[in-house]
Amino acid sequence: MRERGRLTRQLDRLVAGMVALRHDGTFDEPNLDGTPGDYISFDGWEWPQGVGLYGLVRYWEFTGNDEHRRLIEAWYERQLGKGLPKLNVNTTAPMLGLSMLWDKTGEERWRAPLEHWANLAMNELPRTEEDGFQHIVSDGLNPGELWDDTLFMVCLFLASYGRASGRDDLAQESVRQFLLHAHYLTDTETGLWFHGWTFDGRHNFARARWARGNAWITAGLLDFIELGGVEGGVKDYLLGCLRAQAKSLLRHQDRSGAWHTLIDDRSSYLEASATAGLGYGLLKAARLGVLGEDARQAGLRALDYVLDNIDENGTLQNVSYGTRMGRDLQFYRDIPIQPTAYGQALAILLLAEAVRHMNDAQQESSA
Repeated sequence: MRERGRLTRQLDRLVAGMVALRHDGTFDEPNLDGTPGDYISFDGWEWPQGVGLYGLVRYWEFTGNDEHRRLIEAWYERQLGKGLPKLNVNTTAPMLGLSMLWDKTGEERWRAPLEHWANLAMNELPRTEEDGFQHIVSDGLNPGELWDDTLFMVCLFLASYGRASGRDDLAQESVRQFLLHAHYLTDTETGLWFHGWTFDGRHNFARARWARGNAWITAGLLDFIELGGVEGGVKDYLLGCLRAQAKSLLRHQDRSGAWHTLIDDRSSYLEASATAGLGYGLLKAARLGVLGEDARQAGLRALDYVLDNIDENGTLQNVSYGTRMGRDLQFYRDIPIQPTAYGQALAILLLAEAVRHMNDAQQESSA
């Protein structure tokens, strides 16, 4: 049921569920130092927490709730107090929420870590041919590889902080990375995006049209344009990519409102985090007039599916775990299910967008 009161209650439960997430020992994710990583607990500095903080900051931006601001600030104070991990693509993700927090509050205490990390990303992230950001992560170097995840984990931060700080070098680098990744990762036959590309052999691995990878694009393109203040021909080009992608997304949406973890493979399971991210991007694009009524209806069907998959503890179920690059399509079908901070965050983005949709509709009807 798409009722505003229910959506706001579920949003608060999603936040509580995200904060309560803890690693239960089911998965052991070694990083480059040989120590276990924690991709599940909210109390860690990695990409799931980074996406989680982005969702929480967006929700705070929408509500202005001081409790959410305190939660966000306490998280960053605690993590920065521990000391930051080594630079890679995924450990850059939490900087996006911090950039938005600094942009909104202007508090000087956040500026130094942002400036430091931005300089590290520009100068020390390994590069592929044509100077793309190599998808180096805590447990893999992935030499010569471009992944669609990189755009959400690194380039949204560079766009956000570049605009907020007046550093045009960061903003322009984020634009170049988006254009380069779009060149190698978009599937010209379908408009969907492949998970990755390697310059070693020059191919798209399994040619997987992976749902969450596509969700990083659907959710990220409009946010990138907004955060970076992107205009002109680049904006038009990226919106064209989004429209082409959306045509395939609408064609492949399941009757339940969800998408399969391999978008065009109905033998793969239905997956909630991708559905939330795709639904968010489609609803936002419809609200902004970039896409039409068919996209809005698809986003609302995705919303229904996500709402049905939030349990009594506020935890989004049927979320696929972190997914490395697959060399065959079966790899994606076999990824296990595990609640995560990024699942919570993508659901938060979707539900907050749905509430905004309702608010705008109500204002129009009363005008």
